[in-house]
Amino acid sequence: MTSDSSQLSAYMDREIVLDLQSSYVILGTLIGEDHRYLFLADADVHDLRDTKTTRELYIVDSRRHGIRTNRKRVLVRKDEIVGLSALEDVEI
Repeated sequence: MTSDSSQLSAYMDREIVLDLQSSYVILGTLIGEDHRYLFLADADVHDLRDTKTTRELYIVDSRRHGIRTNRKRVLVRKDEIVGLSALEDVEI
């Protein structure tokens, strides 16, 4: 877990994108973590079943126009995450 924590420290206090195993994508500011969860602030928890857009288009739109916050704080289970990137690394 130490190596995971040191890798995550590069994303601390930055806006990130979390791709989950489910139809959800979560964007927000990474503010902490423990052995089970990532903690995000000012987050957008988005269920892609609620829109006609693709995951990639939704993320690119968020990069262009900013995160549409719908949660002040959210905990995300690490075992649900399939990808993590900085929002600023999303190519538009």
